[in-house]
Amino acid sequence: MKLITQIAEMHEFVDACRTKKETVGLVPTMGFLHRGHISLMERAIRENDKTIVTIFVNPLQFAEGEDLSSYPRDLEQDTSQCEATGVDLLFTPSPEEMYSQPILTAVHIDSMTRNMEGASRPTHFSGVATVVAKLFNIAGPCSAYFGEKDWQQLQIITKMAHDLSFRVNVYGCPTVRHSDGLALSSRNAYLTPEERTSATVLSRSLQKASETVQAGETTASAIRAQIDDQIATEPLVELDYVEIVEGNTLNSIDQISQGSRILVAAKIGKARLIDNVDPYCGIT
Repeated sequence: MKLITQIAEMHEFVDACRTKKETVGLVPTMGFLHRGHISLMERAIRENDKTIVTIFVNPLQFAEGEDLSSYPRDLEQDTSQCEATGVDLLFTPSPEEMYSQPILTAVHIDSMTRNMEGASRPTHFSGVATVVAKLFNIAGPCSAYFGEKDWQQLQIITKMAHDLSFRVNVYGCPTVRHSDGLALSSRNAYLTPEERTSATVLSRSLQKASETVQAGETTASAIRAQIDDQIATEPLVELDYVEIVEGNTLNSIDQISQGSRILVAAKIGKARLIDNVDPYCGIT
């Protein structure tokens, strides 16, 4: 596996791939890798000739007072995991390499960024879209893999890639979970043992909501109330939002149907966790 830090080195690598007519899979991450990230890499490796993983804790997607400085990092362990998985190239640029100063250019996506994470973190998705657009531009034609745990992010990136005519195929990959249902997240590292137990209420409430929908209750307000009530039983969990939306457009809906998505976010100790479910599939 090759380890690089410079954009020029990325260009050299992908240009060589194109010369050889090799397909490229791209897995953008912020590091502190877990089995969810590994599943993205494994799919990219299966479906492409070469696989690139990027590790970059992107300062543009963190607002003042958020956990940019404390976000968990372990580049040595991440490098070992990438190599063991079979990744061809690991790109770990510095903020100075990614962003010239002053930063005058950014990507903004309208409407899809106003609710859920966008309402709680107003500058977040502009930062996400800007860095992902840069990575797509640096990598060139490729297939890019993102986890469905960050459902809103996945839909926004898919829309951005289409609107800006990137020659990138964006693929969502299923959320990977612990045996008790908690979605894997780098921020789970913030949880105390007691908080870790309480955090499972997110997946449990989504699964119960799915069962209620499949039993015939499709009124969104009723399902939101049910989730609210269940999460309220865990005093360590501070609910941020429960939203029920059209899966692709992220528009709020009153009636649940095929293609709908239920999304939740909550603060638990130092961690802010998100999760979501297709109510007709449930937590798997």
